[in-house]
Amino acid sequence: MLKCKEVVQRADALIDGTPLSFGERLALRTHLMICRHCRRYVRQLDALTEHLRQQTPVAPLDDGEVDTILARLPPPPS
Repeated sequence: MLKCKEVVQRADALIDGTPLSFGERLALRTHLMICRHCRRYVRQLDALTEHLRQQTPVAPLDDGEVDTILARLPPPPS
């Protein structure tokens, strides 16, 4: 059986619809049936995600904006 920490790490997969194997889905659903704390966490995360999707307009960035953002990032480790 999954531990709460593992469920929290995989909760986004449930919400976003990321493909999970049958075993992963079964393990997550079984844990959520038993653990009210994780059920509450997943419900709250789902509600927050949906709220943010409705509130945040998605606008494409032009090349200049992308270049500005990339210039601010630290260089990758070598």
